[in-house]
Amino acid sequence: MGADGGTIPKRCELVRKKKKKEKIERSYEAATKWRTCQLSQEPLKKPIVACKLGRLYNKEAILEAKLNKTLATNQATEHIHSLSDVKELKLVDNKAWKNEGAEKGDVYIDMNETPWICPITSLPMNGTSAFFVNWLCGCVFSEKAVNELKPDACLGCSGPFKEENLIKLNPEDELLNLYKKRIAVENEEKKRKKMEKKEEGVGGKRKMGEKPKEIAKKVKKGEEFLIVF
Repeated sequence: MGADGGTIPKRCELVRKKKKKEKIERSYEAATKWRTCQLSQEPLKKPIVACKLGRLYNKEAILEAKLNKTLATNQATEHIHSLSDVKELKLVDNKAWKNEGAEKGDVYIDMNETPWICPITSLPMNGTSAFFVNWLCGCVFSEKAVNELKPDACLGCSGPFKEENLIKLNPEDELLNLYKKRIAVENEEKKRKKMEKKEEGVGGKRKMGEKPKEIAKKVKKGEEFLIVF
């Protein structure tokens, strides 16, 4: 018996409760990412854009930050240099979604409910299932739809589709780090091309008729270039 006359909980029971609480907290945190602009921390509302790291933002917040030149000063957007670094999302509305009073905090919000769903599977876009954006067009659909249908055209608009052009929204840390490395490589490639144009403009050291790609191949033995598609 405990001091208050109740039973003393066993250690295994305490551990289970702790794990359950941690799981609920992780689920809530994950769901919040799908409902909140990563820049302004305001509720997401159309038009919504995603960056090449899979983060979600209100387009209005990105435009305002670009206008105020504060993109580089925020950790959530320091990798965004221009509007070409984000893609406006084509989201399918969940007709069953009700948000009366949600933005004002007047009602309880079920984090499992969501304003948007997969156009193929109708899975909710709330963090319980993986979702991709086709960077070529902005269409958004679930990983389950891609795995089951194995499409050769975009599932949203029937346009061009290649798996290498898919960006996973709100990816796990391991994939997020890979996306960061890819962006770093892309930035280096842009710098290289910019330098080549500059050298070409002033004469540079390029031989007459020699193309940039030919110069790029002239590297020391053992050096490698990362290919960015």
